[in-house]
Amino acid sequence: MTLQSELTTRPVIEPDRRTDDLVIETRDLTKRYGNLVAVDELTLRVRRGEVYGFLGPNGAGKTTTLRMLLGLVRPSSGRASVLGAAPGNPSGLARTGAMIESAALYPFLSGRDNLRVLARHAGAPEERIEPALAEVDLSDRAGDRFGSYSQGMKQRLGVAAALLKDPELLILDEPTNGLDPAGMAEMRSFIRSLGRGRRTVLLSSHLMSEVEQVCDRVGVIRSGKLVGEGTVDELRGRAGLRVRAEPLASAERVVAALNGVEKVTTSDGALRITADVANAPAINRALVNAGVDVTELSPERASLEQVFLELTGNRKDES
Repeated sequence: MTLQSELTTRPVIEPDRRTDDLVIETRDLTKRYGNLVAVDELTLRVRRGEVYGFLGPNGAGKTTTLRMLLGLVRPSSGRASVLGAAPGNPSGLARTGAMIESAALYPFLSGRDNLRVLARHAGAPEERIEPALAEVDLSDRAGDRFGSYSQGMKQRLGVAAALLKDPELLILDEPTNGLDPAGMAEMRSFIRSLGRGRRTVLLSSHLMSEVEQVCDRVGVIRSGKLVGEGTVDELRGRAGLRVRAEPLASAERVVAALNGVEKVTTSDGALRITADVANAPAINRALVNAGVDVTELSPERASLEQVFLELTGNRKDES
């Protein structure tokens, strides 16, 4: 049974009313497998022209969500819209490219012939094959067997397959899995270049560095629930100051009394100050004038990894 014929036999969830800037919108999207809730009342909004990072631990429900958005898995409840249509609707699928998990192509066919087979199946013009190969920098190796490709080349050919329809929306699930550091850096740069203009990229990942370098906005999922969303800067929060000084108790009293200081805490033998970084010279002067020896004064901000661990908990999710 073909994907399209399978989809037409399934009930689909009702789409939300489309707005011009929302490519994906879900409301209370839920998937249950018996007593297991894989995705739990997920509300997600992805805007046109952005790279949206879908971040979560392995098993948090990311792939299940992507499969629901593509119409490959039927939701238990909730509503969703993808390019103004219900998930799996042919009008939306025609403008969507996707690579879920890893590229599964014919090992004894060349990269180019694999794309020919996929183009015929998807109804995409064969004229799109060479531009797609060029876009992922595989033109020189397109005549070689897929089975001879490195893991990085296989992933890039999978992305080329997703680009055959010149899609408005590109959904990529863990595209750097199995890549060496050089391959990961190359894939990140490529994904960043894709999310320009009117094309939108939804990138699923569990790698903080990948999301931080590539994405415009990030949604963090834990056990099927969205637990945080915003730009990387918004998630990391406001920058503060870290001060090492002796005596530490005196330094804390001096700093706490200064204008512009919102909060002072002590951790690991240092002061952590919630205040605008521009206040650093005034804080340093006040400490020195009070006879406090300052050995370190530096801006400090939570890393995305710290925020991720705080949002998801330092444990393994099960879904």
